[in-house]
Amino acid sequence: MKIGVDYYPEQWDRALWQTDADLMARTGVKLVRLGEFAWSRLEPKDGEFDFTWLDEAISNFSRHAMGIVLCTPTSCPPLWMYETYPDIVQVGTDGNRLQTGIRAHRCLNAPMFLYYAKRITEQLAKRYANNPAVAAWQIDNELEAYPCTCEVCRGLFRDWLIDKYDDLANINAAFGNIVWSGEYSDISQIQPPNAYPKAWQNPALCLEYSRFSADMTAKFAHDMAMIIKRENPRAKVTTNTFFSENTPDFYKLFSTLDFVSFDNYPPVKLTDEDGMSSSHAFRLDMMRGVKQKNFWVMEQLSGPTGSWMPMGPTPRPGQIKGYAMQAMAHGADTVMHFRWRTANKGAEMYWHGLIDHSNVPGRRFNEFAELCRLAPKLSVIETTELVSDVAILYSPDNDTAFRIQPQTEGFSYFEQLRYFHAAFSKYGVNVDIVSPTTDLSKYKAVIAPSMYIYDKSSAENIYRYVIKGGTVVMTARSGVKDPCNNCIMEPLPTVYREMIGAEVSEYDPIGKEEQTIVDFAGNTYKCRQWCDILELGTARAYAEYKDSFYSGKPAVTMNRYCSGVAYYIGTVCHMDFYEKFAGNIMKQTGIPRLKDLPKGVEVTTRTNGLDDYIFFFNNSEQEADIILPKAMFSIIDDTEKDKLKLKPFDMDIVRK
Repeated sequence: MKIGVDYYPEQWDRALWQTDADLMARTGVKLVRLGEFAWSRLEPKDGEFDFTWLDEAISNFSRHAMGIVLCTPTSCPPLWMYETYPDIVQVGTDGNRLQTGIRAHRCLNAPMFLYYAKRITEQLAKRYANNPAVAAWQIDNELEAYPCTCEVCRGLFRDWLIDKYDDLANINAAFGNIVWSGEYSDISQIQPPNAYPKAWQNPALCLEYSRFSADMTAKFAHDMAMIIKRENPRAKVTTNTFFSENTPDFYKLFSTLDFVSFDNYPPVKLTDEDGMSSSHAFRLDMMRGVKQKNFWVMEQLSGPTGSWMPMGPTPRPGQIKGYAMQAMAHGADTVMHFRWRTANKGAEMYWHGLIDHSNVPGRRFNEFAELCRLAPKLSVIETTELVSDVAILYSPDNDTAFRIQPQTEGFSYFEQLRYFHAAFSKYGVNVDIVSPTTDLSKYKAVIAPSMYIYDKSSAENIYRYVIKGGTVVMTARSGVKDPCNNCIMEPLPTVYREMIGAEVSEYDPIGKEEQTIVDFAGNTYKCRQWCDILELGTARAYAEYKDSFYSGKPAVTMNRYCSGVAYYIGTVCHMDFYEKFAGNIMKQTGIPRLKDLPKGVEVTTRTNGLDDYIFFFNNSEQEADIILPKAMFSIIDDTEKDKLKLKPFDMDIVRK
């Protein structure tokens, strides 16, 4: 388990470099990330390269046996490039070029940008790809599925559509362009979505442009990675990602990269909205699920955050170490803190690092040093992974389609995923968040919330899983759209109707209004946002509505299908329902569960097939006492324990 830092030598006086490297070595830093925004220093003029300063920086760290994560600097082209080639700047949905002056203004498809991006990447690869100090490479920085509408992107989008649909007639049919007389008679008439709200525009066009943008971003990352791998096929290449307005398709983005990297900034002030914590456990599990293997955190919370927003609170005692270890508990093998020292110039001067503007190491740095000292003890879990009995299916297409057409006030695709994740996590069970096309055979329960956009391979995968004995849970707004984002003219949930054993006779988008459902045991729960009014076929009612004109109608159903079981939740409830429901699913499928965990305590298990290591993380501001089922060996304290006492944001790891 490696702990590292993000460092920007080009932003500091050379006199600090050696001092910083010495302090990092004494602290226990094992990796240093360099170069992500340094293009103007690496190529100050067109074709004039200067790597001497980078050579010196790498040498400073490598002599202390610290590995280097070397970045390609393509997120920030130098101003001379923007000045010479203004058409490399992205064009927004309003038809105007973005103003430069921040970062990531470049269009990933602009020919001259690609020429220079490939050239600087080739120069770096030829110089450093076989340098033993370089442990890994990062492509660009926080790539998004940019909705650029420049002429190059318009042309590529048209070609992309023709490749997919063959001709304009098929595109017109797929898009339903007869609506509002929108039929294309010439390919030049195909335009990207514009500045109008997406819900006012053609939903098929909007979804296809999002898919196209995601493809182009993935292609860019792949092409840059291949340049590095031509120089060293064994080079480990990634890119760092995060959640944004234009979140990329993670599955596409990382499909040809070696591992996933995530920028992890958990909230310092915890909220407990409707019983669902703001913990980043959900996001960490999603990152692990992208390639279904362990991942890296390339940027980790180190201090108060600010610049893109007003400054937030400083991390509480225990959070610097605790949140790094929380990431490890969910599958991170390496955690890099952003950043070593807080910038004293530029827009991010208030996105704090480990060392403040005073340049005097303080409380947060000391806690980071404690984390580094602890890291060698964690070597026993380096070859472990998380094995889960529960999977939640995440679909970028569904995510995008709900953003294009919000269903009703308060309805959120991500919120549904998070409710189920929080409910199962409450019982100390590992949860994977994976693609709907993943092999599901290893899971005892699969949660498939709002499978909105029909995808043949995903639907067949879910059916196959249930037919062979699996338990699946589906929810409202499943089977609504065809692959082109057009409504399917069949009773909902359309393709899933046979498996569910019920159909939707009508629905009621109630928004923030609340109603009541009662389950088979007489427990009552509040529901909101959406109510599918269900008619039973082969299914039985698990819960019924108690309000409105559909009082007595099923709200939740259960159906035995072939060798498996399919549940359907036709509404959106609060956390109390999901916790009870998850407990019942675990009981019926034989998934082991922990009871009566203190509020805020998160439990995950990593295994190497021989030994299981259980992580107990107190993600709360209160002390927590935990009684273990038997005495277990703590690898943190090197002693056997039959109970744990955790301070706020403290963690213990015991060998089962």
